[in-house]
Amino acid sequence: MTENEVRQQLVDAMRTLDARGLNRGTSGNLSVRFASGMFVTPSGVTPDRLTPDLMVFVDGDGSVAPGAARPSSEWQMHMGVYRRRADVNAIVHCHARHSTILACAHMEIPPLHYMVAVGGGASVPVAPYATFGSEELAEGVVQTLDGRLACLMANHGLIVLGPTLAAAMAIAEEIEEQAAVYCGTLQIGGPKLLDAAEMGRILEAFKKYGQRDVKR
Repeated sequence: MTENEVRQQLVDAMRTLDARGLNRGTSGNLSVRFASGMFVTPSGVTPDRLTPDLMVFVDGDGSVAPGAARPSSEWQMHMGVYRRRADVNAIVHCHARHSTILACAHMEIPPLHYMVAVGGGASVPVAPYATFGSEELAEGVVQTLDGRLACLMANHGLIVLGPTLAAAMAIAEEIEEQAAVYCGTLQIGGPKLLDAAEMGRILEAFKKYGQRDVKR
């Protein structure tokens, strides 16, 4: 994609998160890998006020062009993922309600349904708490995400990785649905979990799931 296309895609995606109830206000942030760095959403701007020119290019060394908007306070977390995960080209961080409820209780999403596997593992784990925007938070999230596409962030929210922004958005929406289902089962005695062998089969099957050859 061109720079302008990436900028517009980030604006559209932030508004979609808000419209679908996956994020509210100025919370949450998105990024897309680009050239030697990434484009990331700006700090403290509500979705309705976002414009393509406000998207911030952060180079691989962490530098930002003079006069650019201030990048999201979580930019180090995004950059940390890109440096370690060549398979990731987009990141969604949001404060979806049920995911955030579980994150605040330090409760992972267990293997209660086969769609939990969209997160890249048999469960969706919880990264340890650290102050937002800190290097400690970035490091904890990167370590927890090792080999996965999603994790909860203790007392914070949800982060999802993807090969494209559209893919990451779709995974985020599904993880939030699984969080909602899990919260619901906790009200009626808790879920009956799928065993490790079944989750292994599901994860293997997910390698061939969906349309692999369709250009988007």
